[in-house]
Amino acid sequence: MNIVILAAGQGKRMHSNLPKVLHPLAGKALVAHVIDTARSLAPQTICLVYGHGGDVMRATIDAPDLVWALQEPQLGTGHAARQALPHLATEGLTLVLYGDVPLIQADTLKRLLHAARDALAILTVDLAQPGGYGRIVRSAAGEVLRIVEEKDATPAEKAIHEVNTGIIALPTVRLAEWLASLSNDNAQQEYYLTDIVGMAVAAGVPIRTAQAHSEWEVLGVNSKVHLAQLERVAQRRIADHLLEQGVRLADPARIDVRGELVCGRDVFIDVNCVFEGKVVLEEAVEIGPACVLKNARIGAGSRLAAFSHIEDAVVGPDGVIGPFARLRPGTELAAGVHVGNFVELKNSKFAAQSKANHLAYIGDAIVGSRVNIGAGTITCNYDGANKSKTVIEDDAFIGSDTQLVAPVTVGRGATLGAGTTLTRDAPPDTLTLSRARQVSIAGWKRPQKVKK
Repeated sequence: MNIVILAAGQGKRMHSNLPKVLHPLAGKALVAHVIDTARSLAPQTICLVYGHGGDVMRATIDAPDLVWALQEPQLGTGHAARQALPHLATEGLTLVLYGDVPLIQADTLKRLLHAARDALAILTVDLAQPGGYGRIVRSAAGEVLRIVEEKDATPAEKAIHEVNTGIIALPTVRLAEWLASLSNDNAQQEYYLTDIVGMAVAAGVPIRTAQAHSEWEVLGVNSKVHLAQLERVAQRRIADHLLEQGVRLADPARIDVRGELVCGRDVFIDVNCVFEGKVVLEEAVEIGPACVLKNARIGAGSRLAAFSHIEDAVVGPDGVIGPFARLRPGTELAAGVHVGNFVELKNSKFAAQSKANHLAYIGDAIVGSRVNIGAGTITCNYDGANKSKTVIEDDAFIGSDTQLVAPVTVGRGATLGAGTTLTRDAPPDTLTLSRARQVSIAGWKRPQKVKK
């Protein structure tokens, strides 16, 4: 089997420099959804017909299993399919898909392919409002006679509700024969792939149809309005799947999964959370409202309060994060770690039971167990050219408003007094301070603003 994906159009109604099929849906390009579905059918060849924005297309989605065919100029769907012919095996079937119809399901395509073993098989759908789609014209006996595009349809034909989705399957030898005979004698002066239906009728080749299970499967994207509508469809399907797995969602209409979300038992997700890349939520995790997680793993029993942002990071079991916490790439937290409001961690490892509860920045650090980091503490990890590491050993206590000028080590059980600027290692089990002598200056006056 061959699969041809037509993806050459510019998409003028998108009003964007980005090729239409590269616009994202649920975190993945429209055409990438189609490619993934095509791969699930295990074809011999996947041929992608491209045109507008070709360099960007190839840079974005190129893969070893894709064969590329350039359509230039773009003269309609029939002309696009012609460009794929040199790349197709002549034996067996060819399935034609569209790069801007992202939610087509593999089960539907399998039924279509089954119908195409010795025939031309057309995927159709009944629409309450069929405007813009080609109509399926049948005989009184119900046989398919032709497909007429709306621009060329009569008023009676425009009243037909069964429409062509554009997705077809047929023997490849027939496809090659009929594509060679296409004409552009129509209102748009384009070569319509749908004209092969009339050729099949004339040749006495059986025409069979398969119906899509759901209208959303075959909806295409031609504008940002369509894209937004399909985004909600895709997100609702993801939400329903999570609910069926036992995840509790505060509101299934207010979740965005832009990648892969894997959840254990008894997970709760509050409203307006965004998940990007691959995110794993282990058993009994609770995610508060408006959290953003990207390529993250959250350990069992951990709780994320509102507006926490976690990227390329790992939270161990029974962690307490947020609100307004930010875990940047390279952060790894062991069991029972607390990271509170307005705390930012970057490329740092925290051992079990350590805490940084408010207003701190810890970067490029290794923090031991049972460490307490006071408010206003920062690691001065960057000297303008190089990053250096801070080590805080087990049971250390870091007083508020402390600056740790890396590279520096705080020994096991050490205490740093509030306001300390640490530039040398602090010995274990010792109080370390670095403060200037307090002075009060009589008669000092604040500077006054100079009037212009």
